[in-house]
Amino acid sequence: MAFDSLSDKLQNVFKKLRSKGVLTEDDVKEAMKEVKRALLEADVNFKVVKSFVKSVSDRAVGEEVLKGLNPGHMVIKIVKEEMDKLMGSEMTEIKLRPSNEITIIMMCGLQGAGKTTTVAKLAYQFKNKGKKPLLVACDVYRPAAIKQLQVNGEKVGVPVFAMGDNNKPLDIAKAAIQHAAKNNINLVFLDTAGRLHVDEDMMNELAEIKDNLDIAYTILTVDSMTGQDAVNVATTFNDKIGIDGVILTKLDGDTRGGAALSIKAVTGKPILYSGMGEKLTDLEPFYPDRMASRILGMGDVESLIEKAQSAIDEEKAKEMEQKFRKASFDFNDFLDQMAQLEQMGGMQEILSMMPGMASQMKNVEIDENAAKTPKAIIQSMTPRERSLQDPISPSRKKRIADGAGVQIADVNRFLKQFEQSKKMMKQMSGMMGGKRRRGGFKMPFGLR
Repeated sequence: MAFDSLSDKLQNVFKKLRSKGVLTEDDVKEAMKEVKRALLEADVNFKVVKSFVKSVSDRAVGEEVLKGLNPGHMVIKIVKEEMDKLMGSEMTEIKLRPSNEITIIMMCGLQGAGKTTTVAKLAYQFKNKGKKPLLVACDVYRPAAIKQLQVNGEKVGVPVFAMGDNNKPLDIAKAAIQHAAKNNINLVFLDTAGRLHVDEDMMNELAEIKDNLDIAYTILTVDSMTGQDAVNVATTFNDKIGIDGVILTKLDGDTRGGAALSIKAVTGKPILYSGMGEKLTDLEPFYPDRMASRILGMGDVESLIEKAQSAIDEEKAKEMEQKFRKASFDFNDFLDQMAQLEQMGGMQEILSMMPGMASQMKNVEIDENAAKTPKAIIQSMTPRERSLQDPISPSRKKRIADGAGVQIADVNRFLKQFEQSKKMMKQMSGMMGGKRRRGGFKMPFGLR
């Protein structure tokens, strides 16, 4: 999970602070030394670490904190607030022009950072908001770059404009904008060429596009797992051509967090989105306060709720709740719940966002493929068996096991777990009563 290494070290520091009834200046200094070491090991920029530790220390050694009722908790609160500031405090939204005008967004970055995939993810997000995006293939150098964009565009249902690799990127961009104007398209994404490293030709090409077109946003895609290299790339692009924001890719695999914690402080430019997986839906708006909560092991309930709201049909959720209460939950409902979990990113990701769960789950490997066995078992049942109209006799169990390619023992185990789940659902539904968040929303499997 993202930031595991840094999160573990910081939580150990906080555990020591919370265990002390009274804090002294020396306690705070010792804690800040450990925080500093943890941040440097996480590949956070040295100047950023120095400034961050000073800000926290200056606030933490005040009389109000040291003599407060819960000084350890107050210091942790200060760390959280300063970390929020470090990453920009508030989410920065891409503001598009009115629908009757064309907004042009130029995407740039080095090869391997995931730019072409990210531009398709971004177009998909805006398509779902009612915009009419167009992807433009301006990378005429990398083999198969145009084909990759076309494949991704088809997957997300967004058209792709391409002219082949014998044309200049600026000419392709100009022709694409004319095409957009004729076809009532109001959002154009230019997928420019990447290089293996920053070079003069690359920068000149991007500068030429910016000088000749009315670019609303220049967005840089960087690989978060490269740590300080990502920060250096962002600094160079900003100095050479000027960027308006950054998208961090592969953040789900970044155990350190150096890029996420350094980029805004070093470049002054906000992180706009974070790539959290390989699927074309795995792109999240970057909320500094939520990211700080994740890093500090406090969970990210707001993002979890938003994920669930986008994955769950409200009417179906209400209907499911009534089934829980009446214990009329059947195998078809079980399949629906599994599908919703998959849409939300799987159990590992869900648990990592729940307060206190990330540290408990760090050494637990959840086999997301384990869901395939119950799914195969249910799909091998008859419609009447799925809806609990026909009891599942021993002979039926054998037929189901053969159809699912499992042992009868696996079927028996699943049926037992299903009955236990039904009882638990009913108990949880009763315990929670009518308490809901955000107008009737309830999470799958009783998670709230």
